[in-house]
Amino acid sequence: MDLKDIRNKIDSIDDELLELFKKRMDIVSEVAAYKREHGLPILNSQRERDIVARVSEGMDDSMASYTKTWFNTMFECSRSYQSMQNKPKTDTEAKIEAALLPAETLFPKSAVVACQGVEGANSQLACDRLFDRPKIMYMSSFDSVFTAVDKGLCKYGILPIENSLHGSVISVYDLMKKYRFHIVRSVRIKIDHMLMTKPGVALSDIKEIYSHEQALAQCSDYLSSLGIRLIPCENTATAAKIVSESNRRDIAAISSRNCAELYDLCIIADNIQNSDNNYTRFICISKDLAIYPGANKISIMFTIPHRPGALYSIISTFSVLGVNLTKLESRPIPGKDFEFMFYLDFDASVYSKDIRHLISVLEEDPEYFAFLGNYLEV
Repeated sequence: MDLKDIRNKIDSIDDELLELFKKRMDIVSEVAAYKREHGLPILNSQRERDIVARVSEGMDDSMASYTKTWFNTMFECSRSYQSMQNKPKTDTEAKIEAALLPAETLFPKSAVVACQGVEGANSQLACDRLFDRPKIMYMSSFDSVFTAVDKGLCKYGILPIENSLHGSVISVYDLMKKYRFHIVRSVRIKIDHMLMTKPGVALSDIKEIYSHEQALAQCSDYLSSLGIRLIPCENTATAAKIVSESNRRDIAAISSRNCAELYDLCIIADNIQNSDNNYTRFICISKDLAIYPGANKISIMFTIPHRPGALYSIISTFSVLGVNLTKLESRPIPGKDFEFMFYLDFDASVYSKDIRHLISVLEEDPEYFAFLGNYLEV
């Protein structure tokens, strides 16, 4: 018997399995209706364990393990199917539906926007990418950006959320939880670092280099060969401004080409970052939830009970629906041993009713859940 004949046998068995699976899901629908009528929970862990024990009885350990995996996957499908039928509309789902904007609605071209830093900061470049005519308010810290939007001084704020080399900006996620804000847009900016000084200053004259701590880390290969003292500051644009306004001629900044022009500095070494694949993702936050047409990325954050399988239960929900997860990150919760806050991004749109139901299902199990937004990344 050749491989084609063997595969024909498998195809025949798969066809039989498919018909049986359809019959099983029809009965699952009846179970869902019964549970809905009698107010019973979707999950019945004891029932699932009993089934696995029954079907794997007498099998060797290897086959029993595969059987458990197969049936657990089927249980996930069953629970998801029941949840879609039985789950009542949650407050979050109602808020999402209220935030869906009509198809003809465009993202604003002009707005008052808070950015951390000074003129020339990467946050300002991100702001200019998102808005045609922004009126920018420069703030001293990420917290100040949130406060400005929270107090109504401006409608939007721009913040870095993730760097391709150094990961998430955790402090911004923490502030998202503190203020309960929403993401309405995001943009990726390529970051190129330049070493710059006042005109006439040579590399051999430099005793100190100023820049943001992440920029210093992103240029570590180049800087390690210099043996020069490194001075962290709040952002790369501020570093360029410090050098420009100082009377000293023995200091330099790592900043962008745009800042060199803005602050009349000379570039003495360009593209000094460790990798050319250096991008920072910036988000545009708003106090109010607003979902514009074309939104294709969803961000959520949640905590889950510290028990086996808790995270798997959430992740498997995405697998069942074929939703692509693009980010999953955890952060320890201060003061709680072995408990974590999870940050999750996935490609989807809540303009789809199925995705809105998914959000409701996801919200049910975590101890804390926050829908951060559904937005377009440009």
